[in-house]
Amino acid sequence: TRYGDVLDGNTVSLCVRRAEYYDPVSGLVDPTKKGVCSNFLCDAEAGAQIDVAGPVGKTMLLPKDPNADIIMVATGTGIAPFRGFLHRLFMEQTVAGHLFSGKVWLVLGVPTTGGLLYKEEFDAMMKNAGPDQLRIDYAISREQFNTIDGGKRYVQHVIAENANEFFERMNNGATCYFCGLKGMMPPVLDTLESVSGNVDFDGKMKEWKKNHQWHVEVY
Repeated sequence: TRYGDVLDGNTVSLCVRRAEYYDPVSGLVDPTKKGVCSNFLCDAEAGAQIDVAGPVGKTMLLPKDPNADIIMVATGTGIAPFRGFLHRLFMEQTVAGHLFSGKVWLVLGVPTTGGLLYKEEFDAMMKNAGPDQLRIDYAISREQFNTIDGGKRYVQHVIAENANEFFERMNNGATCYFCGLKGMMPPVLDTLESVSGNVDFDGKMKEWKKNHQWHVEVY
């Protein structure tokens, strides 16, 4: 958030995963195909001065209505903007936090339990939130099985398992955000369409976007 982790207004926190390419034959890292930005940041020494541009865009902003529910779906480092949202609502003593009376639902997908980022912080936020005000569901694909087809559990399966609640919240004015690898969106959209029942899903999507209830930031 604008205040930073230490609430001094001068701190920026980044969530970075080093992007490396492993040669399928040798099994070794190929340095010629490494991620430029992630490796630059991971290799930077403490105290190094780095120029940062931004922020840009208006995709990842909290809804203006403090009574509206918020649904956040993230994979991996896509949790970064939602960590900011949750800090603003449940950790910082801000007007936004005091006025907020809606409910927040976070769905976070990772391959293994070891990949869960900021879990201790989220556990603390659960204690700070009001009764039933914050819900967090983890989709740990290599360790959990979904109830839809018995296969690995991804974020789209969490949505499918709670389809009625998802559509009820959206129909009542909730704002939904997605952030993570771009490959997450096709199965999410396919899943939503498959569980939408008799709803005109394309028409519903247009309605959500028109009402600024649908925000996607993928990479």
